[in-house]
Amino acid sequence: MNGNRRLKNLVLLAGIVVSGLTLLTWTGQWFILRLAASGSGRSIIAVTGDVAAPGLIALALAGLALVAALAIAGPVFRVILGVLQALIGVTVALSSVLAIADPVGASSTAVTTATGVSGKASVAALVVSVSQTVWPWIAAVVGLLTIALGIVVLVSFRRWPGSSRRYQPVRFEAEQPGANPVSDWDTLSGGSDPTSR
Repeated sequence: MNGNRRLKNLVLLAGIVVSGLTLLTWTGQWFILRLAASGSGRSIIAVTGDVAAPGLIALALAGLALVAALAIAGPVFRVILGVLQALIGVTVALSSVLAIADPVGASSTAVTTATGVSGKASVAALVVSVSQTVWPWIAAVVGLLTIALGIVVLVSFRRWPGSSRRYQPVRFEAEQPGANPVSDWDTLSGGSDPTSR
């Protein structure tokens, strides 16, 4: 039982860590673009994860909410939450891979903001070179770890201990035979204690 509780706590901690790492990659610098300037020289634009993969913050916050729900969920909801955890990981990994595959397209918002030039072809014509940092790759790895965590939840959810008593549903006891709430109230109004019988 103690080992099962430790397993549950480790899974919950891992969920917090991967969500935090997802948020961290969203703030990191993903690409450095060199643009052909209209005058002499070149302009440089640093593109962060909030531009290259803006959905990562929503996925990180969803992951944290999922961990909170997983802490008190019963067995059926653990399965649903495990699948959702894996889907969050797929989306994080996919966002990262799409940005890695097309860094100019992922950075087009930053280029448009800096230059006023819009349109896929026009932005691509401005970009002379792209340098990639390690952050998009870290985001892709975090996505894979999140998928793995969802699989761990699906494989181990039956071994987890139940939630504490304060999260259990309220159960009302059946009424005692011969008990009459109206007469008990009348007795109490008359000055007698109906529980002293």
